[in-house]
Amino acid sequence: MGSLDGKVAIVTGAGQGVGQGIALALASEGAAIAVLGRTPAKLETTCGLVRERGAEAEPFACDVADTEAIPGVVDAVAARFGGVDVLVNNAYSGAYGPLLTMSDAKFQKGFMTGPFAAFAFMRACHPHMKARGGGSIVNLVTSAMVRWDPATYGAYAAAKQALRSLTRTAAAEWGPDGIRANSIAPHALSPGLKQWAEANPEAAEEFRKTIPLGYIGDCEADIGNAVVALVQPAMRYLTGATVPLDGGQAYFG
Repeated sequence: MGSLDGKVAIVTGAGQGVGQGIALALASEGAAIAVLGRTPAKLETTCGLVRERGAEAEPFACDVADTEAIPGVVDAVAARFGGVDVLVNNAYSGAYGPLLTMSDAKFQKGFMTGPFAAFAFMRACHPHMKARGGGSIVNLVTSAMVRWDPATYGAYAAAKQALRSLTRTAAAEWGPDGIRANSIAPHALSPGLKQWAEANPEAAEEFRKTIPLGYIGDCEADIGNAVVALVQPAMRYLTGATVPLDGGQAYFG
């Protein structure tokens, strides 16, 4: 028996990395997983891994930048599984770099795939969660929001800060409906970070030294399991919070 038996979770960007780790952790506790992402082959891989854990899984091809299509995707998930209990907004395709070389298109894409997409998913999931007596939303933000030096991370941090504020507002407005909303700010050894670390071993080692716990988090063991803890009934009184999952590196005052 898992702590999430009978629950249905939507995880965006679940084809690899942090999204996949979260999907697997939720599946290990019995949740049925709607695996969302842009690449069908990656979605099928994650679905196969979820099914190996003994949980149900279904792939849903979805580009979160297409916000008009999101309500239909959520309705399709609810029709397939009978409802929605958990939403994890992980997918993001934004921009990094100095502000003076940042194009309007790249800056806007960060907001479209960040807070705009999350808002569309949250609003579409609300009636399904309310119908089941409540639910839990987890939005992924970043410690770049509170870096002492956000150089080259400005556009990314701006989009994620907007999402953090959106999360807090949903917690306040939807609490009476039994819906909780929290943010997490993770460091995890995603494929992209792993590739960077392998290409820049000295810089990667210096980065690791800034983490008090001494290592970069594992996508499932450290990030996924924390999401499982957040969405369980035992955490029913926690909402509107930002949880740093970064080994103690950042400070959210």
